This record gives sequence, structure tokens and C-alpha cells, in this order.
Amino acid sequence: MQIRFLGQSAFLLESGGHRVLIDPFIVGNPKSPVTVEEALGWNVSAVLISHAHGDHWGNALDFGRAGVPVIGTAEIGGYAGQHGATNAIGANIGGTVRGEWGSVYFTPAWHSSSFPDGTYGGMPTGLVIEMGGTRVYHAGDTNLFSDMRLIGDRGLDAALLPIGDHYTMGPEEAARALELLRPRVAVPMHYGTFPPLTGDPQVFAREGQARGVDVHVLEPGETTEV
Repeated sequence: MQIRFLGQSAFLLESGGHRVLIDPFIVGNPKSPVTVEEALGWNVSAVLISHAHGDHWGNALDFGRAGVPVIGTAEIGGYAGQHGATNAIGANIGGTVRGEWGSVYFTPAWHSSSFPDGTYGGMPTGLVIEMGGTRVYHAGDTNLFSDMRLIGDRGLDAALLPIGDHYTMGPEEAARALELLRPRVAVPMHYGTFPPLTGDPQVFAREGQARGVDVHVLEPGETTEV
């Protein structure tokens, strides 16, 4: 699988001829390496949303109005459908949504969730995505919690973890999460985009490597293979 970092918590996953976009925060993202028009040209198979905050919901409706499935909680799916997404899918924690591209399983996350207009966005989630035999956990926005061990029991090839602090885990706490998740590879996210997000990816890399995890620190636009 190819994992391309798009700044903040946005990623493009590509495997087996399919592409999936996660938390498509493009417009307003000072770190975004692409425009919405460029991203629409990728012909993604699905857009996955961890929660409704603007820096994760982002440009979901641009894709949804173009017919791309927008997949999130029941509240996110309902909101997307009410605002013009033609193929919105609402699920919830513990559920799995499957498609030709693969599947996404929804996990808990400790955070909050509301749309930019104040509409309640349901519970925040993490996402366990399977494509082409590779399993990736996108943690969304969360702190460390002990049930991460259960997520790790699923057998993770990669974990995409927030390290920015202030709104989420900082780098040291995210490194402790690796002890529970036990992935082969970890990629830090949700840092450096805005002034409060001061978490240092090099601290996370050092602490992760000390725990036997191969940490890939990506600049926005860079890709790694898992």
C-alpha cells in the first residue's frame, strides 16, 4: 500500500488500483500540497471521515457531490446526504463498511465532534482500513486509551497517530500508544499545521524507534510504502 500524507490528518491510500481519501482537509489547510481540483482528479473510491470538525470533514462535500461515497458515523452520513452528497454512508463504532476497494471498521476515539456550522457530528472515531491485505489504523483525533490494545489485536501494518498536543495526544503519549497498538510502521499527523499544534515529530520518531516501531515522518505530499 502507498500512503501519501496531505497535511494535518489527511491521507491518500492506494492499493490494488483503488484510492481512498481520509479526512480531506484541503481548502484552509496551509500544509496541503494539492488543490481540490487536483484531488478530484484522483478518482477516489471512497472518502472516510473520522469526525466532523472542519479540519477533518474539510472538503468532503466536494467529493460527495461528485458521487464519491462519503463514509462516517450515522450523523456524518446523514449530514452529507442532506447537503448534496449523492452516495453518503452512515455507520457507527463497531461497524464495518465494505466496498470493492476494501473495508473500514470504526473504533472509539476520545475527542468531540461537531460540524463547522455547529451541528452535532456524532461520536468521534478511529478508522481501521483494509486494502489489498494491508491493515492501517487512522486514529482520528484522540488521546491515549487502554482499549487501543484491542485495536492492536487486529494486527496492524501501520498506525497514523496525532501528535500535535493541545487538542490530541502529544508525541510522548502517542509513542505510549504504540505499545498498545503494536504496528510495524507509524506515521505522525495533526501537528505543525496551526500554532497550538506544537508536538515534535522527531520526539515521536525517537520514542517510537525505541519501542521497536519503524516511524516514517512525512512532509505533506510525501509517500511511504507499507
